[in-house]
Amino acid sequence: MNTGPCISLLGSTTQYSIVRWFGVSKIYLCVYSFIHWKEIKFMETVMDSTRHYKNHFEDYSISVSHNIIENNAMIHNKFKSILTSETKKLMKILKENEKKWYTDDYSIYTGLAGIAFTLYHYGKYYNDSAYLKTATDMLKKCATEFKSKHKITFLTGVTGPLALTAVILYSQGMKEEMEQLIFKLKSLSTYVLDKHNDVPDELLYGRAGYLAGLLYVNANISPAPIEADLIKKVISYIIKSGISYSSSNRCESPLMYSWHDKEYVGGAHGLAGILYLLLQARHYLTQVQIDNYVKPSLYYLQRLQFSSGNFPSSIGNPSDKLVQWCHGAPGISILFCLAYKIFEDSTFLDTVIRCGEVTWERGLLKKGYSICHGVAGNGYTFIYLFQQTKDIKYLYRACMFAEWCFHYGSHQNRSPDRPFSLFEGLAGVIYFLLDVQQPHLAKFPAYNI
Repeated sequence: MNTGPCISLLGSTTQYSIVRWFGVSKIYLCVYSFIHWKEIKFMETVMDSTRHYKNHFEDYSISVSHNIIENNAMIHNKFKSILTSETKKLMKILKENEKKWYTDDYSIYTGLAGIAFTLYHYGKYYNDSAYLKTATDMLKKCATEFKSKHKITFLTGVTGPLALTAVILYSQGMKEEMEQLIFKLKSLSTYVLDKHNDVPDELLYGRAGYLAGLLYVNANISPAPIEADLIKKVISYIIKSGISYSSSNRCESPLMYSWHDKEYVGGAHGLAGILYLLLQARHYLTQVQIDNYVKPSLYYLQRLQFSSGNFPSSIGNPSDKLVQWCHGAPGISILFCLAYKIFEDSTFLDTVIRCGEVTWERGLLKKGYSICHGVAGNGYTFIYLFQQTKDIKYLYRACMFAEWCFHYGSHQNRSPDRPFSLFEGLAGVIYFLLDVQQPHLAKFPAYNI
């Protein structure tokens, strides 16, 4: 690990090292004749014991929200003007680094397709045809050059570029090209549904991620080009897999899944992400599937919530550390918002409200600003709470998390591997800031279909 500049002051028995690590100054006193290395590591752990910054924003009140939120649950023009200005500043930075976008990663999650998704979102919001054309060209490239059929999900696989490009081509009246991409998308089902292939069920790398692509196409193209029978087959496979694992391992939940030998809970790899896709596909489910498997699994998941309002990252893990979309309350809050909307069970809304409180308290992450595991992704918790409850407090909180993102890069203790990407970098922050400007229409990208 590169620790940056180091200044050493040597004495006869002591050495002092001043180390700047990711912009955060730490002082290590190394007395080699007396102090063991493990004690040094203990000191480091104590010094960096939290994963989040203390939230110094005042919570919502009429006086505090002056010039931020209107009484009619709209963002005040003054704050919206700032949002627009800051969004355009960040887009300028993104475009200035265009040469760094192009790698061998064509995915939505960390690759070129995700940046194109943001450019398309930006072009639609500001009615700028140049951004729409650039996004279309980029997505065509991704759909053509992403070869691996083994990466089959909306976020990390070829499904994402195929689905996004098909929808854009449909909007431009390019039916023949659209149909070719949809044919390729459907043909992936042979691999996805082959029981001899080691395909997981989770969202990021598995069948739920393939289902997301199918649902996205049908939600945005009319008439829906993906046959209901295909979607039902994918759903049936996911549910049967969850039943089989749960039964074999005597799980309390009627549906349970494992990835890398862990029973993950959250949005990216776990039960919450799978249930969220199944709920979005509810019109393709039977009533038995909903009543006997999906709904009881929601109640099981609900019981895992910590007293803090957060959730464990995996079953049996007592750690209450991760407050982020991929693992923790923010990703799960989106699931329970939808569950409340469908089933009208007030306990589901209670679960979401508790998620919102822990995210407000601990959601300004030192890890950074990203959609997946940063402040922008956490901000969607408040957007969904606002959409569901119409409570102005949550719109105000979303605005405060957006304000934190204005200072992109200033408050983070690590740099993302893909610093301009949708789920780990700058493109995701821009996407979030655009959604804050239209909170009634906002959707977490590639998760809310």
